[in-house]
Amino acid sequence: MLVGIMADSHDNLPAIERMVEFFNDKKVGFAIHAGDFVAPFALEPLKELRCPWIGVFGNNDGEQAGLTRSSQGRIQPGPYELNLDGKKVMVIHDLASFPQSELESRQAEIVVHGHTHEPAIEKKGETLFVNPGELGGWLGKRHTVALLDTKTLEATVEEI
Repeated sequence: MLVGIMADSHDNLPAIERMVEFFNDKKVGFAIHAGDFVAPFALEPLKELRCPWIGVFGNNDGEQAGLTRSSQGRIQPGPYELNLDGKKVMVIHDLASFPQSELESRQAEIVVHGHTHEPAIEKKGETLFVNPGELGGWLGKRHTVALLDTKTLEATVEEI
């Protein structure tokens, strides 16, 4: 399955709309947001995604009750664990704040994270770490997402 990964959208509606169009064009089967939506109105474009999606809260998601309600419960506190194509996936916003020992004990095959606004794909041991960078483009002026193939465990960062 092709998974679309985003993070740090920070209320940038035009970038969120471009991401939705990009993921729909690529026929993404599932989408993950690694936090920092910011306000509930930023979820409106996600209604046009042609696939299921989930997300975790980030450090800038102050209106968590509104985000929970607007997302119909799709946004949860991290770490959020799920199974995609038989692969254990863990989603967390700020990886650096998560204890290494707990990370290792969860034995996820894929760890999706954000917060740094810097895209990175790295394999450590048997675990693939994917940070899509910042969808919002506020800091680095780039609007990036990641695409992950769950069959091959290959990921790419794409500028949209």
